[in-house]
Amino acid sequence: MVKELFLIFIAAVLVNNFVLARFLGICPFLGVSGKIRTAVGMGMAVLFVMVIASAVTYCLYHYVLVPFDIVYLRTISFILVIASLVQVVEIVLQKISAKLYQALGIFLPLITTNCAILGLTILTIDNKYNFFTSIVFSMGAAMGFALALVIMAGIRERLLSSDIPAALRGIPIALIVAGLLSIAFLGFSGLVKF
Repeated sequence: MVKELFLIFIAAVLVNNFVLARFLGICPFLGVSGKIRTAVGMGMAVLFVMVIASAVTYCLYHYVLVPFDIVYLRTISFILVIASLVQVVEIVLQKISAKLYQALGIFLPLITTNCAILGLTILTIDNKYNFFTSIVFSMGAAMGFALALVIMAGIRERLLSSDIPAALRGIPIALIVAGLLSIAFLGFSGLVKF
């Protein structure tokens, strides 16, 4: 059981990385990866929201949608849960810890529209994970998202001091780097087999 959970975690971080293999969460990946500090903040915020969203949507699906035979409402209900959850987290953080709220800043509202969160909640249901496995999978997916974000931010910071042709500056070179990172992460594809 522990080995299986470890493999699910490693697969979510490296092999099936949400950004570089599944291509989920590309907007924040390109938008927030300009500086390492902001990438780390976004990564931590995504970790927190992914784990809580996974737990809440798992319970919603198995204890409300399935018993009442309204599984067709899965996507819309998951979107509402994620948006509500982010709003509740934002309000609670603002009241309890103003410093943490200010540190996360714009990252929390951005998470509401991050398709990686919705993709995670749907994948946990489609893969038929139990509650604990869903939590481990969500932690791995969030760590993989944060890893890709921080690597990209480090590369983009280095690119600022590089001599890049004018036509490739900004998003064009970021897309080229993202493609190369995706190819690099493809090297992990044989690491975990189920």
